[in-house]
Amino acid sequence: MTATAAVKNRGWSVTFAGTGINLALGILYAWSLFKVYIKNSIEAGGEGAFTWDLQSLNDPYSVCCLVFAFAMILAGKCQDKFGPRLTAFIGGILVGIGFIWVSQTTSYIIWVLGFGVLAGIGIGFGYSAATPPALKWFPPKKTGLIAGLVVSGFGLASVYIAPLAKYLLGIWGISGTMLFFGSAFLIVVCALSTFLVNPPPGYLAVPPPQAGDSSLSPVQVATPLKIDTSSSEMLKTSSFYKLWLIYFIGSGAGLMVIGSVAGMAQATMGGMAFLVVALMAIGNAAGRIIAGMISDRIGRSLTMAIMLTFQALLMFIAISIVGGGKNAYLLVILATLIGFNYGTNLSLIPSFTKDLWGLKNFGTNYGLVFTSWGVGGFVMSRLSQMLYAKSGSYTYSFIVAGVSLVLGAALSLTLRKKSA
Repeated sequence: MTATAAVKNRGWSVTFAGTGINLALGILYAWSLFKVYIKNSIEAGGEGAFTWDLQSLNDPYSVCCLVFAFAMILAGKCQDKFGPRLTAFIGGILVGIGFIWVSQTTSYIIWVLGFGVLAGIGIGFGYSAATPPALKWFPPKKTGLIAGLVVSGFGLASVYIAPLAKYLLGIWGISGTMLFFGSAFLIVVCALSTFLVNPPPGYLAVPPPQAGDSSLSPVQVATPLKIDTSSSEMLKTSSFYKLWLIYFIGSGAGLMVIGSVAGMAQATMGGMAFLVVALMAIGNAAGRIIAGMISDRIGRSLTMAIMLTFQALLMFIAISIVGGGKNAYLLVILATLIGFNYGTNLSLIPSFTKDLWGLKNFGTNYGLVFTSWGVGGFVMSRLSQMLYAKSGSYTYSFIVAGVSLVLGAALSLTLRKKSA
């Protein structure tokens, strides 16, 4: 095997290890299944039942989103300084401990601390370490594709977690299910973390063409980005705040639906509601990969504007579909498309971050941008649950999300010249 082939294979092994880590950490998107189980337990009552306030059902999930996002700042610094391997290993330990802890109790406080805080920090550390090393092994023209592949694991996780969680909840209940996931993910994430490594100093993603070699053009040779913006410099730019607000809107609207989709589906699909969660995950993962590839060709901001506009349209359509509660097939299609559009954010935003501010401080810079994902998820999912508890309908939630997405689409076009 040539040295060139060895380097190339190392890049793909890093990419797929990152994807695998995200396949485990994406259990966050299965929250709606756990929430249904907890809700049923509250309503059934009896010894050992959950006794939470119904308005607080989304709190562990909302807190996890928020903590996950802000942990990305510390995790990004850890990744930039100590490398992705140690950062992801820490993430695996914390996620495992958090899930194992909540498996032992029905306490609201402990679920907020274990699922929300500990697992949230762990997910932040694992997630932050997965994408940067993969991007460093490939040329800039593949940024969208590689970012999309790595983060697709996070979105695709519910495809296997949803049916598995449904099965485990049926035989073991919530306690055994969380214990199983905590133990499994601790082992898997820590093991895969050993494959994450940055390329050596001076590395070129594609070797320069040799004399007489016409198979490679100068365009195919990857050269290091000239931009190496520090976090303090990035925070002084208007682009950061525009990107932060766009991410807040896109992530908040998507997480609002993802956190409640099983509850929406149960009225029409009963015990098969987990299929909606799984199909939304397929759309979520596909959106990350496809949007990344498209943005490599037509530019990040134009791709983002198209996706946010389509997502806004889906939110308005959702009012009649979810409100009617009659057609399960339409709900499945809607959930899949909403998942697809939401997923586009998760590949476009890190690609934006690399384009605008470079790779040297990517971990910390993207950690700061990613806080908007957590704030958006916390605000929108909490607001959605409160509106639903008061009105018994998701109509107002969809209206707020739809209007916000239209504004986000318009704002994304203002970044066009800088990021295309």
